[in-house]
Amino acid sequence: MTDQKIDARVPSDTSKTGPHTTGDSGNQAAHARRSAEECFDRGLQYDDAGNHVNALEWYRKAADQGYAVAQVILGWHYHTGEGVPQDDAEAARWYRLAADQGDAVAQQSLGCVYREGKGVPQDDAESVRWFRLAAEQGRADAQHDLACSYRDGNGVPQDYVQAHMWYSLSASQSSEAEWANRAKNRDLTAQRMTPDQLAEAQRLAREWAAAHPREP
Repeated sequence: MTDQKIDARVPSDTSKTGPHTTGDSGNQAAHARRSAEECFDRGLQYDDAGNHVNALEWYRKAADQGYAVAQVILGWHYHTGEGVPQDDAEAARWYRLAADQGDAVAQQSLGCVYREGKGVPQDDAESVRWFRLAAEQGRADAQHDLACSYRDGNGVPQDYVQAHMWYSLSASQSSEAEWANRAKNRDLTAQRMTPDQLAEAQRLAREWAAAHPREP
């Protein structure tokens, strides 16, 4: 989880609301989804204009309809206290609502919440569970967090092979600014490994990357 504001302009498919339905209920769901998207877009317009109070009002309308990206943004605002009273429990509540829909940003943020024990009881195993869900979707931050959990044995048995694998995957899709730290952690972990362990970690990383090709 980061204090840097979340970029909501690139929502994934997991930001859509609710299950697929048919018939009249499907039409109602589609109408509600459009309304949520419209509310969210209005929030973006106010944000771009510098009117953050009104932006939050529209994000909340979208979030109340189950729009995951808006829920993540509200969680971030409660986490940082920007525009609303700082409230860790409320941040965790909004992150969970989005995470339960499969939103990777929310899943990683919820993992941080459980790791730090902010707004929820501290729970390393629950933290790892959420990091893993986001990491398996290809979120680099979560892959790095999961690697750290394996390296330190927090919430999982210490496993340098898994740590190196996830560090490698995270570094491979990181920005230039993030790459140096993640590659450093990978290389420091490698120093603790046998040649056979290192070969296994590299194989696992290649296989995972081949099974999860990035979208162009």
